[in-house]
Amino acid sequence: MVAALLLGGVFAAQAEDGVSKTAVVLGQSVALSGPAATLGLPFSQGARLYFDRVNAAGGINGRKIELVTLDDAGSPAATVANTQKLLAQGVLSLFGYYGSPQVTAAYPAIKDGDALLFAPMAAADEFRGALYPNLYSLRPGYSEEAAAITRHAETLGARKLAILHAKDGESLAALDSAERTMTSLGANLLVKAPIEAVDKALAARPESVLVISDPRGAAVAIRELRAKGFRGPIYGFSNTGESLLAEQLGAAGAGVVVVRVVPRSEGARLAVVRELQADAAAANLGKPNVYMLEGYIAARVYAEALRRIAKEPTRARLRGALDGLDNVSVGGFRVHFAEERVASKLVELSLIDSQGRVRE
Repeated sequence: MVAALLLGGVFAAQAEDGVSKTAVVLGQSVALSGPAATLGLPFSQGARLYFDRVNAAGGINGRKIELVTLDDAGSPAATVANTQKLLAQGVLSLFGYYGSPQVTAAYPAIKDGDALLFAPMAAADEFRGALYPNLYSLRPGYSEEAAAITRHAETLGARKLAILHAKDGESLAALDSAERTMTSLGANLLVKAPIEAVDKALAARPESVLVISDPRGAAVAIRELRAKGFRGPIYGFSNTGESLLAEQLGAAGAGVVVVRVVPRSEGARLAVVRELQADAAAANLGKPNVYMLEGYIAARVYAEALRRIAKEPTRARLRGALDGLDNVSVGGFRVHFAEERVASKLVELSLIDSQGRVRE
C-alpha cells in the first residue's frame, strides 16, 4: 500500500498542475526507509488509508486522489531531488513531508511559485511565519510544545531542567525552540547535552529532564536515567511518539510525559480516530499510532478543501479553499486556517503508566 507509485506514465494525462478529468495528483517526499521511517512511514500510511477510503467511494467530483510518494530516507538532499522531480512531472500540490531539515531544504523549489506544501510533519517554529507563505501546517510548532511542558513542570515545582538531545536535524530544531521558550517562561536550564551524556545531565542535579529524540533513542536514554536513580518527571516532544515510546519502554516508562498534537490514537471518542482504526485493521496495518493518525487527519483535511472547490481544481483555488476552513470539524478534530496557515493549536500531554500504557 505504501510503495511509491511509479512516476513513468502516472502523469501522462495530467495537466501541468496535476489535475485531469479522472484524477488529482499530489506529491510526497518522505522517509520510507532509514531511521526516520519510524515516523515518516506511518504518516504516509495514514494519509494513503484515507485517500483510499475517498477513492473507494468514487473520489471527489469524479476524480480519484493519487498520492505519489517518493522515499528520501530522511536525507534533505534526496528530498530536494524528489521535490524537483515531482514538480517537473506536475502535481496539484506537495503533501505530508517529514522533517524540518527536509522541508527547509525543499522549500526554495516552491518559494516563488504557486504550488504549496500541505501538512508537513515538521515543527520548526519558523515554518509558521511570514518566510514560508506556501507552507500550510496541520500542527503547531515546538514552541507551543515547550510551553506546555514548562507549565506542567512548574505545577510540580520542577524548575531546574536538563535537556538530552539527539543530533539529527529534527531534534536540533526542537532543541532550539525548547531552549528559547522554556528559559523565557522561567525554567532554569542547568545543562543541555547529547542524548548519550546521561551522567553529565544528572551531575547538574535537575528536577526534570526533557529528552529530545526519536522513540528508540529516547527509550535508551530514559531507561538509563531511571537505572541511575533519577525519579523526577521526564518529558518528550511529539517527535518522541507517545505510543511508540510506550511500546519501547513498557513498565520502565512509568511517569514519562509526552506531548502529542493529535488526539490519542487508542481512543474511541472521535469519529476520525474510529475510522482510522477500522481502516488500519482492514488493511492489516496493525494498531495505529499518533503518526498514522496525523497523516490520516492531514489527508481528511486536504480532501475537505478539495470538496469545497466549486469549479475545476487549480493551485489558486486549493489555496482559497484551505483559507476558507474556519473552525471546521473533520471527524471531531477541529481545524482553522482562516487568517493563518496553522490548522490546529492542539497540544496535549500524555502520561505513560506503570503498565506501559498511554493515559491522558
